[in-house]
Amino acid sequence: MSGCCARDPDAMLALLRAECSARGDVWVFGYASLIWRPEFDAAEHRPALVRGWHRALRMRSQINRGTPQQPGLVFALMPGGACRGFVYRMRPEAADAELERLWGREMVGGGIYDPRFLPCATPQGTVPALTFTLSRRSEHYTGRLPDEQVLAILRHARGRYGSTLEYLAATACALRERGVHDREIERLMRLAARAGLVERAVDQPPATRRCGKRSESRSASVSTSTSTPASSTGTPTAG
Repeated sequence: MSGCCARDPDAMLALLRAECSARGDVWVFGYASLIWRPEFDAAEHRPALVRGWHRALRMRSQINRGTPQQPGLVFALMPGGACRGFVYRMRPEAADAELERLWGREMVGGGIYDPRFLPCATPQGTVPALTFTLSRRSEHYTGRLPDEQVLAILRHARGRYGSTLEYLAATACALRERGVHDREIERLMRLAARAGLVERAVDQPPATRRCGKRSESRSASVSTSTSTPASSTGTPTAG
């Protein structure tokens, strides 16, 4: 369904609902903020591997983790490599309402992401899961930024949900708590530590404190991924 309906969000949501209805169970793949800031109560969750995509902190955020004057960064699922995360099965009786709420979070104003169903390998078998991906052709894709520029963003970018640094630290926390090692995220955290930013946002930022409790109580989640050259082993702007 990626790119359909000239990115009319209502038409895209209608198509998504029809596709989900035809599929039966509705699964969603989480790879960053959905791990520690879930949007719905999952009936079931499983560790999952998506091949052909990887997590990267390369999506510009001008609302949730930054502003138009000082854009921030959020993670996106990009082509190439592989990504370990979690899939969440929506409760059938609440799926329609949960889909609408999730859509409103991830696809504001028609959205930046390209939503698609991807095969997710789990210990119980492969399931098709709704996944929010980003095209390298998107104007919101930053490409690989120099470390100096990343540090400037980590120092200064802040949006309605908090700072980019808090967002990065919350994701790192969620992975560490579950024994997941993401080389690129850990590299970025070391970069922030060397710049003296850890005291403000790495040890226990507000978003990180929420991540441990909310993800466990609402859907008990986790994520990882493998790396591609110059990218993470590892949103809307949702953040």
